[in-house]
Amino acid sequence: MAWDFETDPDYQKQLDWVSDFIETEVMPLDHLLGSPYDVGDEARNRAVRPLQARVKAQKLWGCHLGPELGGQGYGQVKLALLNEIIGRSAYGPTVFGCQAPDSGNAEILAHYGTEAQKKQYLQPLLNNEIVSCFAMTEPQGGADPGVFTTRATRTGKGWRIDGEKWFASNARFAAFFIVMVVTNPEAPLASRCSMFIVPAGTSGLTIVRNAGYGDHIESHAYLRFENVEVPEDAMLGTEGGGFLVSQVRLGGGRIHHAMRTIASARAAFDAMCQRVLSRRTKGEVLAEKQTVQEKIADSWIELEQFRLLVLRTAWLIDKHQDYKKVLKDIAAVKAAMPMVLHNIAGRALHLHGSIGLSREMPFAQQVIDSYFLGLADGPTEVHKVTVAKQVLRGYTPTNALFPAYHLPQVRERAREHYPDIAPTGGAH
Repeated sequence: MAWDFETDPDYQKQLDWVSDFIETEVMPLDHLLGSPYDVGDEARNRAVRPLQARVKAQKLWGCHLGPELGGQGYGQVKLALLNEIIGRSAYGPTVFGCQAPDSGNAEILAHYGTEAQKKQYLQPLLNNEIVSCFAMTEPQGGADPGVFTTRATRTGKGWRIDGEKWFASNARFAAFFIVMVVTNPEAPLASRCSMFIVPAGTSGLTIVRNAGYGDHIESHAYLRFENVEVPEDAMLGTEGGGFLVSQVRLGGGRIHHAMRTIASARAAFDAMCQRVLSRRTKGEVLAEKQTVQEKIADSWIELEQFRLLVLRTAWLIDKHQDYKKVLKDIAAVKAAMPMVLHNIAGRALHLHGSIGLSREMPFAQQVIDSYFLGLADGPTEVHKVTVAKQVLRGYTPTNALFPAYHLPQVRERAREHYPDIAPTGGAH
């Protein structure tokens, strides 16, 4: 029987190194530099490149990638434990070569890109010499592919793309875009869309404007495609196979996001605990007040429950090596993730009073980030629907007037099974 909550000692040593490295070398960059994705920023590169070299020397670079792509081929459990530490810093994923959306886009290129595309984009992307953009959502319909209007139509030389995309993260820094568009509007939804690679600077592709949220830099673009011509081999995967291609980047990525979210929530929790032990009001420290104790207890329980859910889901992915078999669990992680961060960061904000609301503390931004998490990769409601449908597949309806768990029937079956036992007065 294998049932263990301990980390392998050798791997724990690596995690300890990562923890110290993130704390002392990486986290300070969050307060000194701009966007981690701005590879054209010389100050950013002078600071980040030596740190990336140190990560590579520790054989911890791009651990989600297979050895053929320069990674370590880690399973999801090891990646989860690693991302729980990396997620303490906004620069952490970039320093360790696992930042989204580049990590997922690299996997798409590795699976579906031509040799020329891999040479031009994949290796520079893996080296963090360039960054990329994944453009799926649209201004008129969000992430619902059933109402996508951006079209790709065949030409004599390839494809022409027309339409608009919305909230395309890091478009302003990207060397190329991976874009989901409609290629056959009459087809069933699952085979209606295809995925294309579009180089930045392609004629007809413009950034209408960049949007931001909270304190973050404005790096989520409103894109317009007007007669954008791409060659035949710009299609990634098969025509109508856009959803299949997109799944390559989503399953494991959601686990990584979840563990990084745990890091953010834990930082808020730690600050909350220190605050209530340090602040006095009405003759006692906050920690002695029952309503405050309830907030601490609820936060710890929610954080630990969620962490175990994520790690169990990671273990199931490693076990089955098939995301379809873990669909319910991944959806549950995605649905629970924003709520956990929202609740804990919100309590931390409240217990810090007015300074907690201010920009001198991170909590307000964390609360806003929780809403971002509830929208990214599909809204929470969609994932809850997936959980419910998957759960209900394990049950069957009954046509009987009264179900088998109807207590009078249960008692009758009990008497039939034990005819020699006379029911006592306490038996119902």
